[in-house]
Amino acid sequence: MTQSASDLPAPKDAGGGEPFAPEDDSLYFLPLGGSGEIGMNLNLYGHRGKWLMVDLGISFADDTMPGLDVIMPDPAFIAERKDDLVGLVVTHAHEDHLGAIQYLWPQLRCPVYCTPFTASVLRAKLHERGLAATVPITEVPLGGSVEVGPFAVEYVTVTHSIPEPNALAIRTPVGTVLHTGDWKLDPEPMLGDTADEERLRQIGDEGVLALVGDSTNALVPGSSGSEAGVRKALTELIGQHPDVRIAVSCFATNVARLESIAHAAAEHGRHVALVGRSLWRINEAARSNGYMAEVPAFLTEHDANYVPREKLVLICTGSQGEPRSALARIASDDHPQVTLQRGDVVIFSSREIPGNERAIGRMQNLLVSQGIRVVTADDAPVHVSGHPAKDELVRMYQWVRPRIAVPVHGEQRHQQEHAKLAQGCQVPEALIPSNGELIRLGPGGPARVVAHVRAGRMALDGKRLVPLDTGLMRSRHRMVHNGAAVATLVMNGKGELVTAPQVAVMGLLDDSADRDMLLDVVDAVREAVADLSKTARMDDEQVRNAARIAVRRCFNATHGKKPVTEVHLVRV
Repeated sequence: MTQSASDLPAPKDAGGGEPFAPEDDSLYFLPLGGSGEIGMNLNLYGHRGKWLMVDLGISFADDTMPGLDVIMPDPAFIAERKDDLVGLVVTHAHEDHLGAIQYLWPQLRCPVYCTPFTASVLRAKLHERGLAATVPITEVPLGGSVEVGPFAVEYVTVTHSIPEPNALAIRTPVGTVLHTGDWKLDPEPMLGDTADEERLRQIGDEGVLALVGDSTNALVPGSSGSEAGVRKALTELIGQHPDVRIAVSCFATNVARLESIAHAAAEHGRHVALVGRSLWRINEAARSNGYMAEVPAFLTEHDANYVPREKLVLICTGSQGEPRSALARIASDDHPQVTLQRGDVVIFSSREIPGNERAIGRMQNLLVSQGIRVVTADDAPVHVSGHPAKDELVRMYQWVRPRIAVPVHGEQRHQQEHAKLAQGCQVPEALIPSNGELIRLGPGGPARVVAHVRAGRMALDGKRLVPLDTGLMRSRHRMVHNGAAVATLVMNGKGELVTAPQVAVMGLLDDSADRDMLLDVVDAVREAVADLSKTARMDDEQVRNAARIAVRRCFNATHGKKPVTEVHLVRV
């Protein structure tokens, strides 16, 4: 039986009115981010009045969010209950799973649990925010366990595109939940161990109430592929271009890919330089935890200038077209140290994250226009996904055999296909969650949504966090599309203009070419105020409104735009 919220009776609202009172002996699952979307993971498990958080991640703002850097879940629900939050367990070190900790932890102030590599990455981020000595981090060894309030959490090794990814076996008296995190099945991962099939089978034999699992590639047939194949393809590709400089862009956290690129370069007598701060941070975290021990030290971008072009491979940040990334600056000939020239090759050893297609396309077109050859995964097998395709999902369900499938980490279409596949694997129940739906998993059945809670969004706007569901972004969008204007009026105690109105316009007029248009706007404002009755001219709000309407009507008539308009009124 597959269920979604629309199939069920309307649950209580836990955010207002009579609050929902959870039963202490029940086990609850509550996603506040990462369900119905890819990114911004924030998951909560509730039992005996306590809450356990799994992951706290970000997503990156796109062209529809001008001025914003990153977005993240709004933790208001659990921040209001922080005294009952027993801990935050992090599955792995990708941004969409830990990137929000540095911004949101001050609202939560709970212990954090993660494996050593993840702890290294997290500490570097916390250091940037002045929190490195404040946040209590407990390092859990690979395959280790920890007691967190009423929850017993076991880390189970899986494979992904970053070191030390973990599934979590979360045990309570009600039953065990296997929270898969991000995973795949790679028989030759090149770095780290293969997924612990034996332990997953044992957990399945012990009995699993629910599997809360990755849905990213549920629409993809077959298997995700192996890093060993990527290493072979990169080696062949670099060998095909012996006389030019080669740059490779990939996700900085994919340490196995960094190692594969280094191996491929060494096969052809090339040195490797890292270009981009995030690559150096990950390199430091990896080496401090024993990874890449056999890879020679990377060159800096400064040192790279002393290596012949045909003897160098550059690993660059910017696979997603980020405007200030190393590759974007190189493509724009704006990088202080590194250049590419006609005939050079840029390999995109990555996938396009949905929403980044335009930015990536712009950068690739800029490279091609300079005579640089661009190679993507469409041209050669230079990337494999870190998420399970259909065959891998089937194998996981065969091992674990849960009573309930809860597809997360995907958009609706991914979740729906995941639920369908789970039922094809004889899983009795499948419930598709949305952010903010409080789900009772047990005891007894079936699993059901019992309440709705607030599941908003926060954004990093410069140096401050702002909610996305207020008028701030609406106003910013209006300014982007319609421009803005400020009119200043100075009036005396008789309601008369002391001087001509001053009008400043942003984003609509060219200062030199459109001066006459601006004078027309000033005249329109003067006439609108003069047409008011004497009584109305003594009312500040009526004057402001008349001036605002005059400005907007002028620009609507001439430009088809209604700018965001502010009126400053001074009485003397």
